[in-house]
Amino acid sequence: MLEVIAATPQLRTPDETEAFLDSLALDELGSMWCALQRVSRRDQVSSVWTLKLYFDHLPHRRPEAALDLVLEVLKAEADKPTVMQLDDKFLPVLLHAHDPDLIARIEHEAGHNDRLRWLLGGVHVAPDDPSMSRIAGLADSKAWQADRQAQRTPREPLDCASMSVAALARAWVEQYSKSERDQDDNLFAIMDFERDLCEDDPDKLIDLILEILKIEANPVLLSLLAAGPLEDVISVATIDRIEREARSNERFRDLLGGVWYYRAPDALKARLDALVGESRW
Repeated sequence: MLEVIAATPQLRTPDETEAFLDSLALDELGSMWCALQRVSRRDQVSSVWTLKLYFDHLPHRRPEAALDLVLEVLKAEADKPTVMQLDDKFLPVLLHAHDPDLIARIEHEAGHNDRLRWLLGGVHVAPDDPSMSRIAGLADSKAWQADRQAQRTPREPLDCASMSVAALARAWVEQYSKSERDQDDNLFAIMDFERDLCEDDPDKLIDLILEILKIEANPVLLSLLAAGPLEDVISVATIDRIEREARSNERFRDLLGGVWYYRAPDALKARLDALVGESRW
């Protein structure tokens, strides 16, 4: 399905994309949404982002059609981690729009749809919001939270502090490659460890970045590496090493082109400008 969409010439502008996708049958649109949830980060090329933007905008643009899609996915998709992605952006937008007719329809549907009540259990409800309080009364929060906990708990939790730099690099690539559907607490363990290294052992964080560069060339992952740990670790205290590594490692110098450092102190910014040159992404 995704290959067909990517090859369709009329999907060159947002308006053409919307017109084409709006014309699809509901079951086709639901299958496409589910397929998108399984696309890994490393495979998120421009055509995939175009589709993601379509679905992100749908609850704002056509809320009734968006609710139809929610109900279709609940009916047709058995995989819970996939269906749970409806609670990431999609369903909360519909609920917080506070359209009285839409809220009434959701209440009606939830009255005879166990899976919708389960899905509603994952939506944050403000205690002083009467409309949302009615929805909360229908939600099966207990079942949702149990499934969320099961989905987030890794089979083999990472002990980052005990891992070699090479093992950490492999784990970083594995965790950051996953689709949002497949992410679990191991990703957050890696992220927390990155922050700890940045504060307590920035040289080791630079070691990790260099090790990742040895094994990974995917542009999506490299953009995450540049905008994440590399951007965080650059400081007055680390710039001497950053300069040494950039002068001896072309790939590391290229990676600096993906760092945003416009708010850096002038002296630090000037040194980074000299390294990056015309290589800004």
